Amino acid sequence: MKLTWQTTGLELAEPLRISRSVMARRDAVWVTIEHGGLRGWGEAVSSEYLGLRTDRITHHLATMSPRLERFPDPETAWEEYRDDGLPAGVYAAVEAALLDLAGKRAGRSAHELLATDHARPAGRTRTARPAPPVRTARTIGIVAPAAAAAQAARLALSGFGVLKVKAGSPDPAEDLARVAAVHAAAPGASLLLDPNGAWTERRAIDLLPRFEALGVTAVEQPIAPGHPQALARVAKESPVPVIADEDAVSYEDALALAGLVHGVNVKLAKCGGVRAALRIHEALRGSGTDLMLGCLTASSLGMAPAVHIADRARWVDLDGHLLLAADPWHGIGGTDGAVRVSGRAGLGVTRLHAEAAR
Repeated sequence: MKLTWQTTGLELAEPLRISRSVMARRDAVWVTIEHGGLRGWGEAVSSEYLGLRTDRITHHLATMSPRLERFPDPETAWEEYRDDGLPAGVYAAVEAALLDLAGKRAGRSAHELLATDHARPAGRTRTARPAPPVRTARTIGIVAPAAAAAQAARLALSGFGVLKVKAGSPDPAEDLARVAAVHAAAPGASLLLDPNGAWTERRAIDLLPRFEALGVTAVEQPIAPGHPQALARVAKESPVPVIADEDAVSYEDALALAGLVHGVNVKLAKCGGVRAALRIHEALRGSGTDLMLGCLTASSLGMAPAVHIADRARWVDLDGHLLLAADPWHGIGGTDGAVRVSGRAGLGVTRLHAEAAR
Protein backbone atom coordinates (compact mmCIF):
# COMPACT_ATOMS: atom_id res chain seq x y z
CA MET A 1 0.00 0.00 0.00
CA LYS A 2 1.14 3.51 -0.77
CA LEU A 3 0.29 6.52 1.40
CA THR A 4 0.39 10.03 -0.09
CA TRP A 5 -1.18 13.37 0.76
CA GLN A 6 -1.80 16.86 -0.57
CA THR A 7 -2.81 20.13 1.07
CA THR A 8 -5.48 22.56 -0.09
CA GLY A 9 -7.37 25.50 1.38
CA LEU A 10 -11.05 25.54 2.30
CA GLU A 11 -12.71 28.96 2.24
CA LEU A 12 -15.91 29.59 4.16
CA ALA A 13 -18.83 31.26 2.43
CA GLU A 14 -18.73 33.83 5.23
CA PRO A 15 -16.64 34.11 8.40
CA LEU A 16 -17.99 32.05 11.29
CA ARG A 17 -17.88 33.87 14.62
CA ILE A 18 -18.11 31.90 17.84
CA SER A 19 -17.43 32.99 21.41
CA ARG A 20 -13.69 32.37 21.26
CA SER A 21 -12.71 33.05 17.63
CA VAL A 22 -13.63 33.96 14.07
CA MET A 23 -12.76 31.60 11.22
CA ALA A 24 -12.79 32.36 7.49
CA ARG A 25 -10.66 29.50 6.13
CA ARG A 26 -8.70 26.43 7.11
CA ASP A 27 -6.35 23.96 5.47
CA ALA A 28 -7.38 20.46 4.49
CA VAL A 29 -4.89 17.64 4.02
CA TRP A 30 -6.25 14.94 1.71
CA VAL A 31 -4.85 11.50 2.52
CA THR A 32 -4.68 8.85 -0.20
CA ILE A 33 -3.98 5.15 0.29
CA GLU A 34 -3.48 3.24 -2.95
CA HIS A 35 -3.53 -0.53 -3.39
CA GLY A 36 -4.30 -2.78 -6.34
CA GLY A 37 -5.25 0.09 -8.61
CA LEU A 38 -7.82 1.52 -6.19
CA ARG A 39 -7.58 4.60 -3.99
CA GLY A 40 -9.05 5.33 -0.61
CA TRP A 41 -9.39 8.91 0.58
CA GLY A 42 -9.57 10.68 3.93
CA GLU A 43 -9.27 14.27 5.13
CA ALA A 44 -7.63 15.96 8.11
CA VAL A 45 -8.31 19.66 8.65
CA SER A 46 -6.17 22.14 10.52
CA SER A 47 -7.45 23.33 13.90
CA GLU A 48 -5.68 25.71 16.22
CA TYR A 49 -8.02 24.75 19.05
CA LEU A 50 -7.12 21.07 18.72
CA GLY A 51 -3.44 21.85 18.16
CA LEU A 52 -3.52 20.52 14.60
CA ARG A 53 -1.41 22.82 12.46
CA THR A 54 -0.98 21.82 8.85
CA ASP A 55 2.74 21.15 9.23
CA ARG A 56 2.05 18.88 12.20
CA ILE A 57 -0.48 16.88 10.20
CA THR A 58 1.93 16.34 7.32
CA HIS A 59 4.81 15.54 9.68
CA HIS A 60 2.83 12.74 11.29
CA LEU A 61 1.76 11.39 7.92
CA ALA A 62 5.40 11.26 6.84
CA THR A 63 6.38 9.31 9.95
CA MET A 64 3.59 6.76 9.61
CA SER A 65 3.91 6.21 5.85
CA PRO A 66 6.62 3.51 5.95
CA ARG A 67 4.87 1.66 8.77
CA LEU A 68 1.53 1.62 6.95
CA GLU A 69 3.12 0.50 3.70
CA ARG A 70 4.31 -2.72 5.37
CA PHE A 71 0.75 -4.05 5.56
CA PRO A 72 -0.25 -6.32 2.69
CA ASP A 73 -3.77 -4.91 2.23
CA PRO A 74 -6.14 -2.29 3.71
CA GLU A 75 -8.20 -4.88 5.58
CA THR A 76 -5.15 -6.06 7.53
CA ALA A 77 -4.11 -2.47 8.20
CA TRP A 78 -7.62 -1.66 9.45
CA GLU A 79 -7.48 -4.60 11.84
CA GLU A 80 -3.92 -4.27 13.07
CA TYR A 81 -2.56 -0.74 12.70
CA ARG A 82 -2.55 1.25 15.93
CA ASP A 83 -0.45 4.29 16.81
CA ASP A 84 -1.27 6.02 20.07
CA GLY A 85 1.25 8.73 19.26
CA LEU A 86 -0.77 10.09 16.35
CA PRO A 87 -3.05 13.08 16.88
CA ALA A 88 -6.68 11.96 16.77
CA GLY A 89 -7.46 14.03 13.67
CA VAL A 90 -4.61 12.46 11.69
CA TYR A 91 -5.52 8.94 12.77
CA ALA A 92 -9.16 9.59 11.83
CA ALA A 93 -8.14 10.68 8.31
CA VAL A 94 -5.97 7.61 7.72
CA GLU A 95 -8.66 5.34 9.14
CA ALA A 96 -11.18 6.97 6.76
CA ALA A 97 -8.93 6.30 3.78
CA LEU A 98 -8.58 2.63 4.82
CA LEU A 99 -12.34 2.34 5.23
CA ASP A 100 -12.93 3.95 1.84
CA LEU A 101 -10.44 1.62 0.17
CA ALA A 102 -11.77 -1.49 1.92
CA GLY A 103 -15.28 -0.59 0.82
CA LYS A 104 -14.23 -0.08 -2.78
CA ARG A 105 -12.43 -3.42 -2.77
CA ALA A 106 -15.51 -5.17 -1.37
CA GLY A 107 -17.98 -3.22 -3.52
CA ARG A 108 -19.85 -2.15 -0.38
CA SER A 109 -20.57 1.16 1.29
CA ALA A 110 -18.81 2.11 4.50
CA HIS A 111 -22.20 2.03 6.21
CA GLU A 112 -22.51 -1.67 5.35
CA LEU A 113 -18.97 -2.43 6.45
CA LEU A 114 -19.52 -0.71 9.79
CA ALA A 115 -22.70 -2.69 10.43
CA THR A 116 -20.58 -5.61 11.62
CA ASP A 117 -19.60 -6.91 15.00
CA HIS A 118 -17.00 -4.66 16.62
CA ALA A 119 -17.31 -2.13 13.75
CA ARG A 120 -14.84 -3.95 11.51
CA PRO A 121 -14.82 -4.23 7.71
CA ALA A 122 -14.66 -8.01 8.12
CA GLY A 123 -16.72 -10.12 10.45
CA ARG A 124 -20.25 -11.34 11.06
CA THR A 125 -22.63 -8.84 9.50
CA ARG A 126 -25.75 -7.79 11.35
CA THR A 127 -29.07 -7.73 9.55
CA ALA A 128 -28.57 -5.24 6.75
CA ARG A 129 -30.61 -2.07 7.03
CA PRO A 130 -30.74 0.70 4.47
CA ALA A 131 -29.18 3.93 5.67
CA PRO A 132 -31.95 6.53 5.99
CA PRO A 133 -31.35 10.26 5.49
CA VAL A 134 -30.52 11.91 8.81
CA ARG A 135 -31.53 15.45 9.69
CA THR A 136 -28.57 17.67 10.47
CA ALA A 137 -28.40 20.93 12.35
CA ARG A 138 -27.25 24.01 10.45
CA THR A 139 -25.08 26.52 12.30
CA ILE A 140 -25.80 30.23 12.62
CA GLY A 141 -22.84 32.15 14.01
CA ILE A 142 -22.71 35.15 16.31
CA VAL A 143 -24.29 37.78 14.07
CA ALA A 144 -26.82 40.56 14.50
CA PRO A 145 -30.41 39.40 15.15
CA ALA A 146 -31.66 40.64 11.78
CA ALA A 147 -28.95 38.73 9.91
CA ALA A 148 -29.63 35.62 12.00
CA ALA A 149 -33.35 35.85 11.27
CA ALA A 150 -32.78 36.19 7.53
CA GLN A 151 -30.48 33.17 7.54
CA ALA A 152 -32.92 31.14 9.63
CA ALA A 153 -35.80 31.90 7.28
CA ARG A 154 -33.76 30.82 4.24
CA LEU A 155 -32.64 27.62 5.92
CA ALA A 156 -36.16 26.70 7.07
CA LEU A 157 -37.43 27.25 3.54
CA SER A 158 -34.70 24.89 2.27
CA GLY A 159 -35.86 22.15 4.63
CA PHE A 160 -33.73 22.54 7.75
CA GLY A 161 -35.67 21.51 10.83
CA VAL A 162 -32.76 21.88 13.25
CA LEU A 163 -30.79 25.10 13.65
CA LYS A 164 -27.78 25.58 15.92
CA VAL A 165 -27.29 29.13 17.17
CA LYS A 166 -23.91 30.20 18.48
CA ALA A 167 -23.88 32.18 21.73
CA GLY A 168 -21.37 33.60 24.19
CA SER A 169 -21.51 37.33 23.43
CA PRO A 170 -20.14 39.49 26.27
CA ASP A 171 -23.68 40.77 26.83
CA PRO A 172 -26.14 37.84 27.16
CA ALA A 173 -28.91 40.13 25.95
CA GLU A 174 -27.36 39.93 22.48
CA ASP A 175 -27.58 36.13 22.53
CA LEU A 176 -31.19 36.24 23.73
CA ALA A 177 -32.09 38.69 20.95
CA ARG A 178 -30.40 36.50 18.32
CA VAL A 179 -32.20 33.35 19.46
CA ALA A 180 -35.52 35.19 19.66
CA ALA A 181 -35.04 36.42 16.10
CA VAL A 182 -34.21 32.93 14.85
CA HIS A 183 -37.22 31.44 16.65
CA ALA A 184 -39.54 34.05 15.16
CA ALA A 185 -38.16 33.53 11.65
CA ALA A 186 -38.24 29.71 11.83
CA PRO A 187 -40.86 28.84 14.45
CA GLY A 188 -41.02 25.20 13.41
CA ALA A 189 -37.30 24.56 13.82
CA SER A 190 -35.76 22.81 16.79
CA LEU A 191 -33.03 25.08 18.19
CA LEU A 192 -29.68 24.01 19.62
CA LEU A 193 -27.59 26.56 21.52
CA ASP A 194 -23.79 26.58 21.63
CA PRO A 195 -21.91 29.09 23.79
CA ASN A 196 -18.62 27.16 23.31
CA GLY A 197 -17.89 27.29 27.03
CA ALA A 198 -18.33 31.06 27.38
CA TRP A 199 -20.52 31.15 30.50
CA THR A 200 -19.95 30.66 34.18
CA GLU A 201 -21.90 28.00 36.01
CA ARG A 202 -24.15 30.61 37.64
CA ARG A 203 -24.82 32.41 34.36
CA ALA A 204 -25.69 29.16 32.61
CA ILE A 205 -28.18 28.15 35.32
CA ASP A 206 -29.78 31.61 35.22
CA LEU A 207 -29.96 31.89 31.42
CA LEU A 208 -31.04 28.45 30.28
CA PRO A 209 -34.71 28.78 31.36
CA ARG A 210 -34.90 32.00 29.35
CA PHE A 211 -33.50 30.29 26.28
CA GLU A 212 -35.88 27.36 26.70
CA ALA A 213 -38.75 29.85 26.52
CA LEU A 214 -37.36 30.94 23.13
CA GLY A 215 -37.48 27.45 21.68
CA VAL A 216 -34.03 26.07 22.60
CA THR A 217 -34.21 22.29 22.98
CA ALA A 218 -30.59 21.52 24.01
CA VAL A 219 -27.36 23.34 24.83
CA GLU A 220 -23.76 22.39 24.07
CA GLN A 221 -20.91 23.10 26.48
CA PRO A 222 -22.41 26.10 28.31
CA ILE A 223 -19.42 26.51 30.67
CA ALA A 224 -15.66 26.45 30.22
CA PRO A 225 -14.17 22.95 29.89
CA GLY A 226 -12.16 21.39 32.67
CA HIS A 227 -14.89 21.43 35.32
CA PRO A 228 -16.97 18.28 34.75
CA GLN A 229 -18.65 18.41 38.15
CA ALA A 230 -19.79 21.98 37.50
CA LEU A 231 -21.10 20.88 34.11
CA ALA A 232 -22.97 18.08 35.85
CA ARG A 233 -24.56 20.60 38.22
CA VAL A 234 -25.66 22.73 35.28
CA ALA A 235 -27.13 19.63 33.62
CA LYS A 236 -29.06 18.81 36.79
CA GLU A 237 -30.56 22.32 36.96
CA SER A 238 -31.09 22.86 33.24
CA PRO A 239 -34.61 22.66 31.74
CA VAL A 240 -33.05 21.46 28.45
CA PRO A 241 -30.51 18.69 27.77
CA VAL A 242 -26.86 19.64 28.33
CA ILE A 243 -24.34 18.19 25.87
CA ALA A 244 -20.62 18.15 26.63
CA ASP A 245 -18.36 19.13 23.72
CA GLU A 246 -15.01 20.62 24.66
CA ASP A 247 -15.13 18.50 27.84
CA ALA A 248 -15.67 15.31 25.78
CA VAL A 249 -12.55 14.75 23.69
CA SER A 250 -11.60 11.12 24.27
CA TYR A 251 -13.26 7.83 25.12
CA GLU A 252 -12.13 8.28 28.71
CA ASP A 253 -13.73 11.75 28.84
CA ALA A 254 -17.02 10.40 27.54
CA LEU A 255 -16.97 7.52 30.00
CA ALA A 256 -16.35 9.91 32.90
CA LEU A 257 -19.33 12.05 31.85
CA ALA A 258 -21.73 9.14 31.34
CA GLY A 259 -24.79 9.67 33.48
CA LEU A 260 -23.73 13.20 34.48
CA VAL A 261 -24.81 15.06 31.34
CA HIS A 262 -27.52 14.38 28.79
CA GLY A 263 -25.20 14.01 25.82
CA VAL A 264 -21.63 14.10 24.55
CA ASN A 265 -20.66 15.66 21.24
CA VAL A 266 -18.36 13.21 19.48
CA LYS A 267 -16.27 14.59 16.63
CA LEU A 268 -14.07 12.16 14.75
CA ALA A 269 -11.17 14.64 14.75
CA LYS A 270 -11.35 14.72 18.55
CA CYS A 271 -11.86 11.04 19.38
CA GLY A 272 -9.83 9.42 16.58
CA GLY A 273 -12.23 8.15 13.93
CA VAL A 274 -15.36 6.09 13.37
CA ARG A 275 -14.32 3.09 15.44
CA ALA A 276 -13.56 5.30 18.42
CA ALA A 277 -16.92 7.02 17.99
CA LEU A 278 -18.74 3.69 17.87
CA ARG A 279 -16.86 2.55 20.95
CA ILE A 280 -18.08 5.67 22.78
CA HIS A 281 -21.62 5.03 21.55
CA GLU A 282 -21.50 1.50 22.94
CA ALA A 283 -20.06 2.66 26.26
CA LEU A 284 -22.85 5.22 26.71
CA ARG A 285 -25.62 2.70 26.12
CA GLY A 286 -28.02 2.64 29.07
CA SER A 287 -26.19 5.42 30.95
CA GLY A 288 -28.76 8.15 30.32
CA THR A 289 -26.20 10.04 28.21
CA ASP A 290 -26.85 10.11 24.47
CA LEU A 291 -24.56 10.58 21.48
CA MET A 292 -24.30 13.73 19.43
CA LEU A 293 -22.23 13.62 16.25
CA GLY A 294 -20.52 16.92 15.50
CA CYS A 295 -17.82 18.13 13.16
CA LEU A 296 -15.20 20.65 12.25
CA THR A 297 -15.65 22.73 9.12
CA ALA A 298 -14.49 20.36 6.38
CA SER A 299 -15.31 19.17 2.89
CA SER A 300 -17.78 16.37 2.11
CA LEU A 301 -14.78 14.03 2.15
CA GLY A 302 -14.03 14.95 5.76
CA MET A 303 -17.69 14.74 6.77
CA ALA A 304 -18.47 11.42 5.07
CA PRO A 305 -17.19 8.94 7.72
CA ALA A 306 -19.48 10.47 10.36
CA VAL A 307 -22.45 10.41 7.97
CA HIS A 308 -22.06 6.63 7.74
CA ILE A 309 -22.69 6.27 11.50
CA ALA A 310 -25.12 9.18 11.91
CA ASP A 311 -28.07 6.86 12.51
CA ARG A 312 -26.56 6.03 15.92
CA ALA A 313 -26.84 9.60 17.22
CA ARG A 314 -29.68 11.44 18.95
CA TRP A 315 -28.37 14.81 17.76
CA VAL A 316 -26.58 15.30 14.44
CA ASP A 317 -24.57 18.40 13.54
CA LEU A 318 -22.80 17.47 10.31
CA ASP A 319 -22.96 20.72 8.37
CA GLY A 320 -19.24 21.54 8.05
CA HIS A 321 -19.30 21.13 4.27
CA LEU A 322 -22.34 23.39 3.99
CA LEU A 323 -20.40 26.34 5.44
CA LEU A 324 -17.87 26.33 2.58
CA ALA A 325 -17.86 28.75 -0.32
CA ALA A 326 -17.13 25.81 -2.62
CA ASP A 327 -17.05 22.16 -1.55
CA PRO A 328 -14.48 20.27 -3.67
CA TRP A 329 -16.20 16.93 -2.93
CA HIS A 330 -19.79 15.77 -3.02
CA GLY A 331 -21.90 12.73 -2.23
CA ILE A 332 -23.48 13.23 1.22
CA GLY A 333 -26.13 15.86 0.43
CA GLY A 334 -27.19 18.22 3.19
CA THR A 335 -28.54 21.26 1.36
CA ASP A 336 -32.12 20.13 2.05
CA GLY A 337 -31.51 19.67 5.78
CA ALA A 338 -30.52 15.99 5.72
CA VAL A 339 -27.24 14.16 5.12
CA ARG A 340 -27.33 10.74 3.52
CA VAL A 341 -25.24 7.78 2.46
CA SER A 342 -24.96 7.67 -1.32
CA GLY A 343 -24.89 3.88 -1.59
CA ARG A 344 -21.70 3.93 -3.63
CA ALA A 345 -18.79 1.78 -2.49
CA GLY A 346 -16.57 3.08 0.30
CA LEU A 347 -17.28 6.53 1.65
CA GLY A 348 -19.37 7.28 -1.43
CA VAL A 349 -17.94 10.72 -2.17
CA THR A 350 -16.33 11.94 -5.37
CA ARG A 351 -14.05 14.84 -6.18
CA LEU A 352 -15.70 17.44 -8.37
CA HIS A 353 -12.81 18.57 -10.54
CA ALA A 354 -11.80 14.93 -11.10
CA GLU A 355 -15.31 14.27 -12.44
CA ALA A 356 -15.07 17.28 -14.75
CA ALA A 357 -11.79 15.98 -16.17
CA ARG A 358 -13.36 12.69 -17.31
